[in-house]
Amino acid sequence: MWVADMDFATPTAVTQALQERASHPIFGYSIEPNSLYQALIDWLLEKHHWQIKREWIVLTPGVVPSLNLVLAALTAENEGVIVQPPVYFPFFSAVKNQKRRLIENPLILEDDGLGNLNYQMDFLQLESCAKDAKLLMLCSPHNPVGRVWQKSELLTLLAIAKKHDLIILADEIHADLVYRDAKHYALSQLAFEADQSPSLLFGQHKIITAVSPSKTFNIPGLGLSALIVPNDRYRKAIQLHLSNLGVSGANPFSLIAFEVAYRKGGDWLKALMAYLQKTCDEAISFIRAHLPKINVVRPQGTYLLWLDCRKLILGDEALNLFFVQEAQLGLSSGAMFGRGGEGFMRMNIGTPRANVMAALMRLKSSLS
Repeated sequence: MWVADMDFATPTAVTQALQERASHPIFGYSIEPNSLYQALIDWLLEKHHWQIKREWIVLTPGVVPSLNLVLAALTAENEGVIVQPPVYFPFFSAVKNQKRRLIENPLILEDDGLGNLNYQMDFLQLESCAKDAKLLMLCSPHNPVGRVWQKSELLTLLAIAKKHDLIILADEIHADLVYRDAKHYALSQLAFEADQSPSLLFGQHKIITAVSPSKTFNIPGLGLSALIVPNDRYRKAIQLHLSNLGVSGANPFSLIAFEVAYRKGGDWLKALMAYLQKTCDEAISFIRAHLPKINVVRPQGTYLLWLDCRKLILGDEALNLFFVQEAQLGLSSGAMFGRGGEGFMRMNIGTPRANVMAALMRLKSSLS
């Protein structure tokens, strides 16, 4: 229950389209059809009210490679890059791999005194960080803590970025996986709306967004994503760097899956989110009723639960061993997500509900 993919079959329309493509006996080099780009444009407009242009789209071989690609193309060695831990660990490795200077702006964990945990951005500390940085990496919705950032929070973030001339790389791979009481706002679209007010002018041109159907439709193994880059200069730099690497995520199957998922996956996604919502509710109710030494952050998005295991008073290595050896559960150690992840574990609930509840029963037994 660690790696962030699901045990659910991908939409039938995608499977059928792949089978049909496989019946053609030639699997040569492939050119992205215009219809693929239009499928993404239509999806973002329908689901997120975000109108993008065809020329903004740069296809890439996955979001993780995209993180490295953007840092390599738009920042220089030893320039400051802000990350907000605890956060998806490839953020850290991208900064390290490209020899950039890591600047941490840790999230603030709040407890209302009743056991309800919530994460906030530390905007005051971010102001200090931004003075010495070139780029900020935003996880929205956030992996692993499950926050879906509110409009007011994102506008504050944009204002700080504008003030300090920061580029923002927004990883929005989980944008479609949002629960009923939350709403995802595409950062670039918010910036565009703000640009219409002369008193604001946040600068959509400074925002690069990574998107992909991989998490939404459970097709991460096909390895195709997209960067949305309104800024011409940034886009050309990214495309040049991508060309120099000689890397492409476009193969006959990834192209088919990408387009068909966005074209025909809407009803499947609606059913998925209803199922995940019920699983999430039942899992949290069980944890709060039967696991007094473990708390859980209720996610607003993603199919990941962030478990607060600090009351077990175990070091991170001992905590991981406890889950594996005693509970016989393979979760992600919170420590791998950086500062603030110590004492936490990340649990994937993108599996039949019976598996989730069986895992929690196993955890209960190991703590008895």
